Amino acid sequence: MRLTTTIAAAAVIAVSGVAANAGGLSVAAEDDKVMVLPAPMAATGSVNSGFIILALLAALVAASSSSSTSSSR
Repeated sequence: MRLTTTIAAAAVIAVSGVAANAGGLSVAAEDDKVMVLPAPMAATGSVNSGFIILALLAALVAASSSSSTSSSR
């Protein structure tokens, strides 16, 4: 009985495989050409970052000198 079930299952799988390809294999569809776009340039500011650091340093020096003058009086 077990052999009969195995043979029947193999026959069902074989018939399913033939039925799946009954229409024949189709021609592979060609994909559209893929266009690779260049990466956008990084956004840059109009002011150089060195000037910003220099301005912050100057502001700190000015703040420290003004606070030391007022505390000594």
